Amino acid sequence: MTPEPHPSVAQLLAFYLEAGVDCALMDEPVNRLSDDLPPPARELSDSAPKRPPLNGMPPPPARPPARVEVAPDVAIAAARDAARTAPSLEVLRGMLDTFDGCALKSTATQLVFADGNPQARIMFVGEAPGRDEDIEGLPFVGRSGKLLDLMMSAIGLKRTEVYIANVIPWRPPGNRTPTPQETQICLPFIQRQIELVNPDILVTLGNPSTQTLLQTRDGIMKSRGRWVDYDTGTRKIKALATFHPAYLLRSPSYKRMTWMDLRAIAKALEAPSGRTS
Repeated sequence: MTPEPHPSVAQLLAFYLEAGVDCALMDEPVNRLSDDLPPPARELSDSAPKRPPLNGMPPPPARPPARVEVAPDVAIAAARDAARTAPSLEVLRGMLDTFDGCALKSTATQLVFADGNPQARIMFVGEAPGRDEDIEGLPFVGRSGKLLDLMMSAIGLKRTEVYIANVIPWRPPGNRTPTPQETQICLPFIQRQIELVNPDILVTLGNPSTQTLLQTRDGIMKSRGRWVDYDTGTRKIKALATFHPAYLLRSPSYKRMTWMDLRAIAKALEAPSGRTS
């Protein structure tokens, strides 16, 4: 039997990228199956003799203390209590910086809070940051972000004239879909963010943000293009769902339907603002 050829470096890198591995944790690879591994960290106390590195390989760095997981119901309650007390977007962002109830925070590079104008009349909300957003700390800056900019410019809007955020403010590992628990934990913060921005128009991008914020079980094909009321408790905001730019990159045939949604948004912006000072 002819042995299968070993994969090339390029093939291995492609496999790792498809699996969601897009960053290195150490400068040098460590063979965890080798019998010549350095001693465990618990043996390297100040009182114990230090063993020399084997095969010239330095010992791995000490592992950080294990993260204490918070029960989902406790984390959701803590998020609700914290978010409702935020008097401004700056305070809300600070709360998210110190909030430890969502495990996504420990795997993300940084918080991705928002971009644009906090006094904007229109607010766009997606699902969660991707790799580019995680690196830059801003929502919609990758390929889908460039398409969103083109979508907005088609109806005369600039990024500096709108407000952009996500339901989830931390990137899920490998861009996986956030779990229902992670979504519910982060939900009070985006709800409070919408209340503080207080836009005239709320646009949900894609199925996850639409179902989460507009409380519907309908798919995006059925829910897009229909105006509904988003109730903040003190005011009803006109809300419209449309396709996520990332979906349009995969399925460009739906851009025509998105253009219809954008025209409806532009027409709604012609009406006087319903906000009070």
